[in-house]
Order: sequence, then structure tokens, then C-alpha cells
Amino acid sequence: MKDQMGREVEVPTQVRRIISLVPSQTELLNYLGLDDQIVGITKFCIHPEHIFRTKTRVGGTKQLRMEQIAALQPDLIIGNKEENEQGQIEVLMSKYPVWMSDIKSLADAYQMMEMLGSALNRRKETQDLLLNLQNRFSNLDEVISDQPIKRVAYFIWRNPWMVAGSDTFIDSMLEAGGFVNVFKEQTRYPQIQLRDLTDLNLDGILLSSEPYPFKEQHIKELADVCGSKVELVDGELFSWYGPRLLGSADELIRVHGLL
Repeated sequence: MKDQMGREVEVPTQVRRIISLVPSQTELLNYLGLDDQIVGITKFCIHPEHIFRTKTRVGGTKQLRMEQIAALQPDLIIGNKEENEQGQIEVLMSKYPVWMSDIKSLADAYQMMEMLGSALNRRKETQDLLLNLQNRFSNLDEVISDQPIKRVAYFIWRNPWMVAGSDTFIDSMLEAGGFVNVFKEQTRYPQIQLRDLTDLNLDGILLSSEPYPFKEQHIKELADVCGSKVELVDGELFSWYGPRLLGSADELIRVHGLL
């Protein structure tokens, strides 16, 4: 079958030993009832906790331990174009079936779930999940349909300051929540200066809980510069593209109401 990068991948008819290199997709495997098939994860695959505690960790998403992966004898490795390092993935592709996702939108996330669910013989479970997600985001649309669109900056890092731009899943989630990303003209995760915020007519600044652990003390630092509202948000609900999305619509509604 093909992966989301258009590559043909020879996925075994019965997959028995999976290594997941992506936290969102590890959580999806668990949701689909595939715990017994998971043999390896990354140190960032923290959900669910029992998987994090009991499965072999093969390094970080961009710093994999190849010898440990080889020892696990996977018959399928699941990765992601953005989250994993290209050179390491190419080495793995020369030795194992490697299925890659490429996710920049909610539609991409839905497609990833459907494709993996089909490949892993979990079609019904996947369709139930997708229907649930679609219903939740449909309700989100109804809730925010008569609300004004709000202009926001979404921060992911400090020293240097970095924000989410276009061509990112976070940008897609902001749009779904009725927000305008003021840094949409810049791609990926640009570095900015705080003085860049002063003329953007912001309704609010969103500080993500990951990858940088923004806390309450950082709110005043930014509010003093731009004079707009600054809110802490659950970064997992803006950037994890598996079943954690079941809570994302409610988080988007909550944040919209704060600004």
C-alpha cells in the first residue's frame, strides 16, 4: 500500500511487531487495540502511560538508536515526515517496511488514520473514531459560526521566540477554531522579535504547553509588550493528530471564549 508520501510500502498481511516513531501515532495504535503489536516507541510517546512504561524506547523522534531498533526485529515502522530525521528514516527504509505520514491539516490526519486502520485490519475501529471526530468538529463549527474571527499568534518556543506559521498542523487547527494566524505569511516555525507584535492588531497570544513549557510567569512578559490577552493552551490538543483530537474541539471553544 502507499503511505502519505506516495511511496509503496510492503505492509505484511499480519503485522506483529510495530515500532512507532511518532507520539500521536503511538496513541492511535493503542486506541485501535494494537498494544500487543507495539514493540518500540520513542521517549516522547508519553500517552498512554502504560505504553510509555512498558514498551522499549528507541531514542527520540530525531535521535534514534538503530541497534536497538534492529534488536526488536520490527515488521513495520511508522514515522512522520516532519517529526523524524530524513537520513535516519532512509536508513530504516533500506532494511524494513517504513510507513510515513505527512500531516499539515485535519484532513491529512483523518487520511492517516484511515490508511493505517486499513493496513492494520482495524477498519471499524477507525471509522468509529473518525465519525466521532467529525461530529465534534461539526459542533465546533456551529458554536463559533456567529463569533468574530480573532487574530492570534501561537508561540512554541522562547529564546529564541518562535511561532507557528503556515504549512503546519497548528495553523490548520487555528483556522478550524475560528482564528487568524497573524504569522500565516511566514512558513513553518519562524523566529520573531517581540517588537514584531506591536503593529499586528492582535486579539490574543497563545502560549503552548509544548514543546517549550510555557508557564504563568511568561504571560506578563508577553502582555507587557503587546498589550493583548495572553493565554496558556494545551499544546497536545493543537498539535497531536491522533485520537487526542477528541479533546481538541472543546479546547478550541474554550480558548475562543477567553479572547
